[in-house]
Amino acid sequence: MTITPDQLAVLMQEVELSDPIDFADLPFDEQELRSLIASHLCEMADAMESFTPEDRNLALLAVAAKLVLENLVLHVQLLRRHDLPVSDSVAALLQRLQDGKR
Repeated sequence: MTITPDQLAVLMQEVELSDPIDFADLPFDEQELRSLIASHLCEMADAMESFTPEDRNLALLAVAAKLVLENLVLHVQLLRRHDLPVSDSVAALLQRLQDGKR
């Protein structure tokens, strides 16, 4: 792998500057969670070393897409549970779905 888990954790934190994560009252240290996920992703990437570059990119894209979908579903569920409106960007995505557009 061309990046260490520590380097990936730093990049994750930089991305969070523009899109913060609400850790709420989870009983875990935020930095420890980042480190855990960074290590896991680096292990996944290392396990793909035998993949062709195209297959590796496709696998990582599939993993990212699944995580974004899961995040969207959890976000909408949480908002509905608390009777809160979705953001404009989420509303636009859901409207595209209702309109049958991709």
